[in-house]
Amino acid sequence: MKNIKLIALDVDGVLTDGKLYIGSNGVEYKTFHTHDGMGISLAQYVGIEIALITGRKSPAVEKRAAELKIKHVYQGVNNKTEVLYQIVSALNIDLNQVCYIGDDINDLPLLNIVGYPACPHNAVSQVKEQAHIVSAHKGGEGAVRDIIDQILSATYDHQSLFEDYLNMKITINQ
Repeated sequence: MKNIKLIALDVDGVLTDGKLYIGSNGVEYKTFHTHDGMGISLAQYVGIEIALITGRKSPAVEKRAAELKIKHVYQGVNNKTEVLYQIVSALNIDLNQVCYIGDDINDLPLLNIVGYPACPHNAVSQVKEQAHIVSAHKGGEGAVRDIIDQILSATYDHQSLFEDYLNMKITINQ
């Protein structure tokens, strides 16, 4: 896990709980866990790129990605594999340097080609069978943070990383 350069994520069922909340006004709502956001920020801090690749389109995903400064956001994707190939080509990295986090059968093609396939605890059984990392947490409940912590702990001392990150944030905010 020390050579991961990109963490690519599905959204529904990974960053969210997988439920679709649609109000009577037709507006779709999604919930995101702040722990996942902090994990993404920590990964970016150490130079790991983050990508969102999702089959659905949602203004909530766009807003959350902007908040987290995620540069690679692909929504309404029919062929996730093609998009991932484009991203790794643009970043000039190999698929074995990619961790993909997915939860359902439409994620299997990506999980089968990356170096580090991962999933939330509540992923479907076919995905769990392919994953090298299965989080103890459910999608939308800190699974992304848990997986990122496992990746970072392979390379970094958590305490030192957290102190460096917090010191950097304090300096920026002063």
